[in-house]
Amino acid sequence: MWLRLEPRAQASRRLRTAAPLIALALTLASGTVLFGALGQNPILALHTFFIRPIDSLYGLSELAIKAAPLALCAVGLAIGFRGNVWNIGAEGQLTMGAICGGGLALAFYGAEGPWLLPLMVLAGGLGGMAWGAIPALLKTRFNANEILTSLMLSYVAIQLLGYLVHGPWRDPEGYNFPETRLFGEQALLPVLLEDTRLHAGVVLALIAVGLGWLLLSRSFAGFQIKVVGQAPAAAAYAGFSRGRVVWLSFLIGGGLAGIAGLGEVAGPMGQLNPTVSPGYGFAAIICAFLGRLHPFGVLLASLLLALLFLGGESLQMHLNLPLAITGVFQGLLLFFVLACDVFVRYRVRFGRAAVGLAP
Repeated sequence: MWLRLEPRAQASRRLRTAAPLIALALTLASGTVLFGALGQNPILALHTFFIRPIDSLYGLSELAIKAAPLALCAVGLAIGFRGNVWNIGAEGQLTMGAICGGGLALAFYGAEGPWLLPLMVLAGGLGGMAWGAIPALLKTRFNANEILTSLMLSYVAIQLLGYLVHGPWRDPEGYNFPETRLFGEQALLPVLLEDTRLHAGVVLALIAVGLGWLLLSRSFAGFQIKVVGQAPAAAAYAGFSRGRVVWLSFLIGGGLAGIAGLGEVAGPMGQLNPTVSPGYGFAAIICAFLGRLHPFGVLLASLLLALLFLGGESLQMHLNLPLAITGVFQGLLLFFVLACDVFVRYRVRFGRAAVGLAP
């Protein structure tokens, strides 16, 4: 029996809503097979991966800490993706935000005041925006592919960070380790919950989610972004500028990613080192699609992706499995989300007509 995919007249809303849940269930099923192939008890491994990291108040606070940079990056990416602007460089924009905000903390080391932290947040956002402006300029001026330019600039930013922490910004009292000196107290985000590391960066992430929803749902700029992404011909007829949407998407995405980077170095890390991010900028791409490009959906997806990061660390500590398990689960989740999206837009038909053998 032959089979074919037939385009739906209209994408299924029910399947669109259910697709992330189906993708998650398929990921769990695949994880069960994977753990069994690795010689582990699947039930124990899944419990260690998904439950053990958040079975205490401290664990829940760690979940929020890891979800914050994911949500900040993913909200910015989702806004751009709505307009068919493919910013894949959030990791580099996050890194530049960390460099700019952290550099300010180092420049005023020993001379801090209450004004320093707000200035660092601003510098982090502007640093990410500046890095996002480069692919925006290349796209609008030379029609360069923004996927390639934004992605390659991520590695430039990471190499720049490595140069700084190995060279001019290295702590002279740090026993030659590639890291800066610890930031002063006034350059650190305040802790919100005693006996945890939960910091004010989580509040910034929640604010970004709310503002992202307002932009997409209640503003003319958000309407332009959606029209340009969904109906380019109609957008051109209405006089909506594609170039303006490209600039707006990259500046918003870069700014939010830069603030996420500042939140990392001024929050749980308290300094700059070569690994500011374990891959939040790249994982945010999965987060944006899993959240259906909706800010509140992105918030829920960021909690799930944060749990994957925590779960990988838990497996490494308790079952001696490699930390790369996190990347495997992220890849499986993205694969199943994209696979489920196929069935949102197409329905399966069976029969010989699928290959033209019947009239």
